[in-house]
Amino acid sequence: MSEDIKLAKGIDLWGVVALGLGTAVGVSIFSAIAPATAIAGPAMLFSVLIAALPMYLIAVSYAFLGSALPVSGASFAWPARFLHPSLGFFIAWARIIANMGAMVVLALVLVRYGSMILPLPVKPTMFAVLVLALLANMFGVHIAATVQKWLLGAMLILFAVFIAWGGATAVDLSRLQPLFPNGMHGMVAAMPLLMGLFFGIEAATEAGAEVADSRRAIPLGIALSIGSATLLYLAVGFVALGVLGAPALGSSEAPILDAAKTFMGPVATPVIVLAAVLSIGKSLNAMFAMFSRSLYAMGTAGMLPAALGRVHPRWQTPYVALLAVFAIGCAGLLLPMELTFLFLAVNIPNLLKYASICLSAARVVERHDELYEAAAFKFSRPRMRAFAYAGAACALALALVGLEADWRPYALLAGWVLAGAVFRWLHTRARR
Repeated sequence: MSEDIKLAKGIDLWGVVALGLGTAVGVSIFSAIAPATAIAGPAMLFSVLIAALPMYLIAVSYAFLGSALPVSGASFAWPARFLHPSLGFFIAWARIIANMGAMVVLALVLVRYGSMILPLPVKPTMFAVLVLALLANMFGVHIAATVQKWLLGAMLILFAVFIAWGGATAVDLSRLQPLFPNGMHGMVAAMPLLMGLFFGIEAATEAGAEVADSRRAIPLGIALSIGSATLLYLAVGFVALGVLGAPALGSSEAPILDAAKTFMGPVATPVIVLAAVLSIGKSLNAMFAMFSRSLYAMGTAGMLPAALGRVHPRWQTPYVALLAVFAIGCAGLLLPMELTFLFLAVNIPNLLKYASICLSAARVVERHDELYEAAAFKFSRPRMRAFAYAGAACALALALVGLEADWRPYALLAGWVLAGAVFRWLHTRARR
């Protein structure tokens, strides 16, 4: 953690928001609302709110720890310090697979949307997208944060056009009836499909050592990110439902685009495709920032090769870790291009990470009085402990939900963790 002083503090409050909101609002908003509507009907809007609740609980733990001990590679550093070094290692090790899958998903869906306007070769274009993300992050965290802000701002403008135009001219409230066509059960059953809408809200905590005024900016930025994401999803979902109706929206393969076509006409395709490309591009940009800081923290802690902890003397970025992220993303191009498989490979390690962070927050409350008192954001001890354990329970329960959909990502993760155990044993012997 002493190596953090080498990293430049180039992320302000709005950079925290851009990283959090920009990571969360990515692929899911363009894909998840259709199957969720097929299950819940117009009650999908309530499903969004229910799906947000576990992430709100988890966000409390992130805001608390981020305001008490901002570090680089928080998803490794906090569990390693407050739970057990081995647990911190295996959580971060599992997330190598998760981040590989996430980069592939983002690049693949970005290329698919771009191909709606201009035919693109899939794998070469995905490689080019990874190169651009590397360049945006290599030459200073302030450049990555600035790119993130511009991409987020442009995306929000396009979504505002969709919401305002559709809301004013095409929404018919009668299409929201019946509100609960499949009862309360349908509303609850749609929730797991929508959890991914909020993954990544905590993104800036991975670069906590590079956040200016981090004890204030991290909790405030997380709150602004998750609140803004919730409002955005509800507004987009409401317009899409009001324009298409639940049956048409539930059967759509491109729900936002199909809704936009009904009132935008021929300009719908370029507008929505551009929104998708900007949305997914900023998520990939944030992924490089987050993942590289995790590898950097493990390198400085001696859990991975020390070269990953090197910081460029001029750019003040973990350049070796960034090159490693790029290489891992390129290796991911060899994975099966099946979105269900890839989504589960991403979500399972992320949910395990969330559980470990919540348990770390509980441990700080119970055993580290100095950090609890130093935290700029906190509730009373009993309430903080309740939030932390509730968040951990939600994350662990949701991690098991996908087992019925596809067992292969669980087998892949188990094999990868076993490989991590062998690597850790060999690496420890070599260091000794």
